[in-house]
Amino acid sequence: MKAGLYAVRGKQAWTLWVTLDLCTDLDWWSKRLEEAGGRFSAAEGVFQISSAMPLGWAVTLRDDFGHRPGAELDRWSDRDWLRYMEGVLGAELLAERTKVVIGGGQGVPMGIRSLGEAANLKWLWVRGRGFTASGAALLRGRDFPAAGPLEASRLADALAGRSLLEAELQQLLAERLPELGPAWRSALQHAHLQGRVQLTSGVARADARGGPARPLVRRAPELRCRRCGSGVHRRTPCGSCGCGGCAYCEACFALGRSRSCALLLRGSSAEVPPAAGGGTGCPTGSLLDRWGLSPAQREAAAAALRFLAQPPEPAAPAPTAASPEAGGPLRVAWSRIGIPILGRLLPRRAAPSGPTPGPPRFLLWAVTGAGKTEMIFPLLRYSLDRGGKVLVATPRRDVVLELGPRIAKAFPEVPTAVLYGGSPQRWAEAKLVLSTTHQLMRFYQAFDLVIIDEIDAFPYHNDPMLAYAAAQSCKPCGRFVFLSATPPARLEREVRSGSLPHAKVPARFHGHPLPLPVRIGMKPVDVCLRRGELPKALLAALETSMQRGAQIFVFVARIRHIEPVVALLRKHFSAVAVEGTSSQDKQRGDHVLEFRAAQTRILVTTTILERGVTIPKSDVYILDADSELFDEASLVQMAGRAGRSKDDPKGRVVFASPEWTRSQKGAVRQIREMNEMAYKHGFLKEDEEVV
Repeated sequence: MKAGLYAVRGKQAWTLWVTLDLCTDLDWWSKRLEEAGGRFSAAEGVFQISSAMPLGWAVTLRDDFGHRPGAELDRWSDRDWLRYMEGVLGAELLAERTKVVIGGGQGVPMGIRSLGEAANLKWLWVRGRGFTASGAALLRGRDFPAAGPLEASRLADALAGRSLLEAELQQLLAERLPELGPAWRSALQHAHLQGRVQLTSGVARADARGGPARPLVRRAPELRCRRCGSGVHRRTPCGSCGCGGCAYCEACFALGRSRSCALLLRGSSAEVPPAAGGGTGCPTGSLLDRWGLSPAQREAAAAALRFLAQPPEPAAPAPTAASPEAGGPLRVAWSRIGIPILGRLLPRRAAPSGPTPGPPRFLLWAVTGAGKTEMIFPLLRYSLDRGGKVLVATPRRDVVLELGPRIAKAFPEVPTAVLYGGSPQRWAEAKLVLSTTHQLMRFYQAFDLVIIDEIDAFPYHNDPMLAYAAAQSCKPCGRFVFLSATPPARLEREVRSGSLPHAKVPARFHGHPLPLPVRIGMKPVDVCLRRGELPKALLAALETSMQRGAQIFVFVARIRHIEPVVALLRKHFSAVAVEGTSSQDKQRGDHVLEFRAAQTRILVTTTILERGVTIPKSDVYILDADSELFDEASLVQMAGRAGRSKDDPKGRVVFASPEWTRSQKGAVRQIREMNEMAYKHGFLKEDEEVV
């Protein structure tokens, strides 16, 4: 995409503005200056820099420029402007090697003259004189239909809290505002001038900031995707902006191509006042009573509610190096020129001294099967009652689909959206959003409460892109709540140091201890398969599970082991159904449904089923439990498939391996410690003993 770039001369400073429809900007400035009279006498004029240059170049110039003293720039000639632009865009021009793109979109030999042709420097409006001949001609020949304040307001409302590329904007318009299709550029530009929508590029410099002009450099500055925060290192020729080296992001490619010339829109959301909906107190009793929580669940939910009820600390948002910078110049421009603020302006840029802390965080550390979903219901109710917008995100689509009906039943009066790849509700307006973590890249400072489930699970765990998206989705004054049975080591360290508020839920809702794993020594699975038989000790243990009527999870470390292990089990247990599934199984969904329905008695699988599958009466066997693919967290999660039902709380867990590794010992220790904590706090039934 190409965009226009112009400067507004204020009484004290100059500011740069990016535009998709320069006529809308001229109409905006002239009408407000004429209507308000002397109140806006600080504005002196509008100076065009370019009518059409690659959007990424225009954004880079705007973000670098910030605001500059008027007296200094009043002395600038056209050559001074060109010299400044060449200094700022040095890396971009160097990437083009032999050409730049002029206003008409044609390639010409690179040089100061061709950059000058791209610039189109001229005055369009001057206070006291009105429109120049160029400005008047521009208005007479406007290329795009005009939109008014009403259309701009409707578009800004639809974009509130969203972060969308142009293609996604077009999809939103087609579904919700089809009548704005022809005039979307004008409506969008109007909303931008109001301060309600931010215009930036999908990929931009990580160090973008206002400062003195820099000379042409041979080492290109670091580029980052402003949607996902990832570093960008690839450039390709682009038919949209005409550049020979337009940078694009590979990390979030599946959600649409984010590139230097791709328009990225970020709409501002209304803040919820701290006292909205019922004061600053924390009515934990009334909020907790209705959900039927166990003592352990109730204690943890109450701690989380106290965390939510804490008054917000007066702190600026914490933009990262890859976050949009237009909020700073935008805010400066309004204050310098004197235009009244319409809507909430976007955040300031971080001061050079470093970013401020982000939204407060809380960890709900609950054992597997503790009933985390029920524990978050009071948190959702509290935030919704205060007028807030709430997000519950999880890394996996199947969990989102499972949570949807439960949340809808618990909050039937609340507009709810369930978002995942291909979701029909992705443009719906909702106060309560359930989403996969990948979908968070389409939101920006939208939510007052963000709950991230399974923070230790793939693909969220160890993915900076998804962590960045989650952080960007929360309002600066919002709250984060993390849910996990096996939190990452980093969060555990923060808990131990006291820097991360948390609550532990060491017992399941039924009040019975977690099944403690036992060990069976056996040869590696590869050896057993070569011999064509499973060890007698393992088969005897499986026979015991069969006799007690349990369904059996058999976890293996390698996908290639599934079919041969299934064959050996079918040979020994010919009277029951034995199946296998993995991430490569095209019928995985059917196999899981059959297992849930008790049509399958033994299911051989990998860690893809370590979470999210609950079988009322089940035992767990983990073969090659010493494998490097099974860390402590995975072993705990797999063990957590047993004993989840109040009708069968004492399921069996077996670690089968030739060696007793640190991960296995750690998993047993973690489970035992949770049981001891639950017993100490009186969360276990009186007749239960902790082994």
